[in-house]
Amino acid sequence: MGAGVRAAETAREARVAKRRRRLLERAEVRRFTRRARHRRAAWITAGVVVVVFGASLLVAVYSPLMALQTIEVKGTNRVDDAALRQALSDQVGTPLARLDFDEVKRDIASFPLIESYVTEEVPPHTLVVTVTERTPVVAVQSGDAFDLVDPAGIVVQSSPSRPDGMPLADVARAKLGSPVFRTMTEVVLALPSTVRAQVTDVAASTADDVTLTLQGGSTVVWGSPEDSSAKAALLAALVKDHEARSPGSVVEYDVSAPDNGIVRAKS
Repeated sequence: MGAGVRAAETAREARVAKRRRRLLERAEVRRFTRRARHRRAAWITAGVVVVVFGASLLVAVYSPLMALQTIEVKGTNRVDDAALRQALSDQVGTPLARLDFDEVKRDIASFPLIESYVTEEVPPHTLVVTVTERTPVVAVQSGDAFDLVDPAGIVVQSSPSRPDGMPLADVARAKLGSPVFRTMTEVVLALPSTVRAQVTDVAASTADDVTLTLQGGSTVVWGSPEDSSAKAALLAALVKDHEARSPGSVVEYDVSAPDNGIVRAKS
């Protein structure tokens, strides 16, 4: 009887030992193959990512699901936004990722009143075009009418009468867009708003002899466009001081040397 019990216990211990050995072997196998399993999982994940990316790329580039349907135009005032959308309509139906922006540039270049623009693709179907229009800074007499012109010499619009609040540029000897004309507009833009509102005329025969005429008949000898910021600050101070001392009298302000402003009486 005792021998039978011992035999049973021995058999049970043998089974337990065998089970433990199997568990240890499995643990060892997992430990030795862990790196390989991790590499396999990484490759599988990378493969899935590549497939998904490739599919997304194909959809973006070729699928009509991402094709242009709507063109939005922002920032227009003088520019006809409907005409601009029509000019860009050849792009409609093209996937956003394949829009021809060289052609977009050529189409927009046919609108001279547009100074610059920015495009933005808004998935899935929209192209937003935000434009900056040209801003006139001087008026130029053209026959019986007046052209409002920007610093580049582009006519922004025309008016049958002289516009209020905009200097009249004497371009008898300076073509629109020429260096002399650009100098005149540069000087006008440098003026503080309080002084610019008083300027009625601007003239120059060269880029170094710009002169301004103010309301009431006073004139300004500006000279070259160099140090325009300093000249503008000096002119504003001289005008303010003179109006406080002798309002209504006609003088000549000379700011051609910004460190030595001069006010001369005019007969």
